[in-house]
Amino acid sequence: MANSWWEIEILSDPGLEESIFWRLEKFGCRGMSSELKEHSQLVRAYVPEIQAQLLDLAALSLWLRQDALIAGMPLPVTHWRLIDEEDWATNWKQYWQPQEIGDRILIYPAWLPTPEPSERKILRLDPGMAFGTGTHQTTQLCLEALEMRLGSDANNQVIADLGCGSGILSIGAVLLGAKKAYAVDTDPLAVLATISNRDLNNISKDQVLVEKGSIKKLIELIDQPVDGLVCNILAEVIIDLIPEMSAIVKPSSWGILSGILLDQIKPVADTIEQNGWSVATLWRRQDWCCLNIRRS
Repeated sequence: MANSWWEIEILSDPGLEESIFWRLEKFGCRGMSSELKEHSQLVRAYVPEIQAQLLDLAALSLWLRQDALIAGMPLPVTHWRLIDEEDWATNWKQYWQPQEIGDRILIYPAWLPTPEPSERKILRLDPGMAFGTGTHQTTQLCLEALEMRLGSDANNQVIADLGCGSGILSIGAVLLGAKKAYAVDTDPLAVLATISNRDLNNISKDQVLVEKGSIKKLIELIDQPVDGLVCNILAEVIIDLIPEMSAIVKPSSWGILSGILLDQIKPVADTIEQNGWSVATLWRRQDWCCLNIRRS
């Protein structure tokens, strides 16, 4: 089939959900979703057929089983099938429902009917093929940390979002009161998704400015150092970015870093301290961690 996608289904112990999401993201999957099935977790993910051969899928299944063995948990069961592009675009959406995060945010899928008025800030979202639906622990930890950071003086704060994905963190920051967010991602599909979701939430391009690139692009975009930054990607990428972060921040700036597994904290924390930052707090959700950092 032309423009076909692999639909991957993994039935596992709920305690493996985080490591499965991590494996799938590294494998290149998009549009991931998760739901409870009685006492098990069912994770679905999608990857272009051109990107994965049957041997690759078999290797993925083996990695997932090895992860479970290391964790001392029951082995997951993995299945896959080919679907056409039109099916992939709609299949995963039926499993994603509105979700409350923290005390102030409600993530609301864009294709559902207009929600009733709520005391929470409603963040309407269609991630398309970009990472960031709010279902993953790392995204939730970042939004909760933003809620804490953006307090009474939020309307004076300008943030940078490194690896913006669907734009969920930039948009969330503005809904929580931030004055402006600069969002960058090296993936052009993420840039398009962020622009689409910005418009979906009636946020102006002056409030969420999004461009393709990384820190070098941010240096071009900002007219003065930012008050805070968020970065929810993988630990090894965060380690590479930390030395460059000082170029875009104030001496009093803060940061929120996630996408870090528990056993990856030490190298990330060491790099943070070597580059003029300190870890203020560490938030953990099962095997995933979020580091709240500040300038030393």
